This record gives sequence, C-alpha cells and structure tokens, in this order.
Amino acid sequence: APGMAGPPQPAKGRGDKCVEPTDWMRRFHMTVLKHQRDDTVHLGIRTEKHSLKGCIDCHQVKGEDGKPVTVSDSRHFCRTCHDYAAVHVDCFDCHASRPGEATKTGGATDSPHAGIAVGPSDVTALNRYLEGSGR
Repeated sequence: APGMAGPPQPAKGRGDKCVEPTDWMRRFHMTVLKHQRDDTVHLGIRTEKHSLKGCIDCHQVKGEDGKPVTVSDSRHFCRTCHDYAAVHVDCFDCHASRPGEATKTGGATDSPHAGIAVGPSDVTALNRYLEGSGR
C-alpha cells in the first residue's frame, strides 16, 4: 500500500525571516491579510509589512524557465498548503499571483471589497489585531 504523504513543505521566503513568527503566520495569515485589506480599502492606509504583494514577492517559487510560477501551478507558495487543506483561494481571481504581474482590478472603485460593511465583530477583531501588532 502506498505511504501517506507528510505535511506540505512550502518554499521558504527570500528574506532572513518572515514579518511575523512562522507558526503564528501559518495560523493567522488570513486574518492579517483581511485587516490589511480593510486598512487599504476602507481607510486608505497602505503599508508593506502585511501586504499580499509583499508575501508574493518574498515567497515566489520559480519554474523551469527561471520565472515565478503563477497560482495555476501546484508549486505556487499559497497552493502548497491550501491544496493540502482543501481550501479554495480566490485572492488571485483579481490579485497578481506572482511579482510584476498586473492585477485584474482597475482600482478602488472596481474592487470587489469596495462597499463591504464593517460590523462590530470586525471592529473588535481589528482592534485585537492592532493591539497585537503594536500599531
């Protein structure tokens, strides 16, 4: 009988360390990305520390041609764990999945995030996030 595959082994980032501890980021990256999105879309605050673009730039995986692979390639950093966990990622339906690639949105007015209501539980979660990140 074939052996079971072990847990995914995502490619390491290009920097010395992640912007947050690796174990913490594995668990909370979606929350961080959502809050980064809200800061950018709703408040006009653009920072690099937790940006999706920053993650893509650092964690790019290169194909045989030496160029970063797109999310359509199973080696793409995000797919490594999300495929294993059977989690569908739709970020790249609009956002670039590799460095230098143009996004599919034209700006804030075209964004699917524009007009999303922020409720009390979102504000509470954002406050917890901000307190934890020292902002």
